[in-house]
Amino acid sequence: MHEPTFVRVNGVQLEVFEAGREHAGNPMVLCHGWPEHAYSWRHQVPALAAAGYHVIVPNQRGFGNSSRPAAVTDYDIEHLTGDLVALLEHYGYADATFVGHDWGAFVVWGLALLHPERVRGLVALSLPYQERGDTPWIEAMAAAAGPDFYFVHFNRRPGVADAVLDAHPERFLRNLFRRDAPPVMSMVDLAQAEQPLGEPVMRDDELAVFVAAFAASGFTGGINWYRNLDRDWHQLAAADPVVRRPALMIYGDRDAILRSERLAEFVPDVEVVSLDCGHWIQQELPDETNQAILSWAARLQQRPEHREVQGHAGAHARDE
Repeated sequence: MHEPTFVRVNGVQLEVFEAGREHAGNPMVLCHGWPEHAYSWRHQVPALAAAGYHVIVPNQRGFGNSSRPAAVTDYDIEHLTGDLVALLEHYGYADATFVGHDWGAFVVWGLALLHPERVRGLVALSLPYQERGDTPWIEAMAAAAGPDFYFVHFNRRPGVADAVLDAHPERFLRNLFRRDAPPVMSMVDLAQAEQPLGEPVMRDDELAVFVAAFAASGFTGGINWYRNLDRDWHQLAAADPVVRRPALMIYGDRDAILRSERLAEFVPDVEVVSLDCGHWIQQELPDETNQAILSWAARLQQRPEHREVQGHAGAHARDE
């Protein structure tokens, strides 16, 4: 990962890492999840840049050294997707290929609904497209999983989990970034557990990067993404629910997140890849993840409409 730059967009400042800027006109934006960081893509950045992409990796609002607004509503889907649109404009691009993992996948799916003209194609890791349904998401989760499920707990008991995680960042992250661990119901319990379960996803020196980042920023900014889920549900109500862009869905066979049984109904132009790993897909199997993304992206670039758009975007970026 190169040294970051700081970019003022959409009323916030984002810490942005990039590589392959010489490949103007072929941007790929990588969007991390929670509780993660741009560093989550450390295995992808060099491979994608070497393959001819201008790789742009922001620490999204609330994470790393990016801005952490105080208002909870500043972390809703309109703000998060607005940051990505403004980031494209900063670099002089009309659109890009977007890759998102976990919460980053939710934001990328939302971008394809709210700003489809900005998305050439998208790759989602772990989290498939989420149907809105008739009930706001947190309300539905509370009914299905109870008040202690961490999505619900974050919303119904504001500040409680934040304080526990802030007090134990190293223990919490060490316990969370594991392979073959049981599904997590309570992040508070996980942060207080003395003995981690499963095998570590990363080396101690890699984990230290995440620990230092969250020790400095705290966890509230990222948790505020969860606190907007029902607000997001309302904001997406008017959008066409069908993603009309090419997409790649990468599942981990041992991930606790459920697969979508109706993915192709909502994302007609989707390819699906399954890898033998858990939730932290691009960190557990980096080479396989890179191959899946690059193979799909190569097929995407062969489409006539993609080649035409890429040529126009490259000229625009050079003019900027």
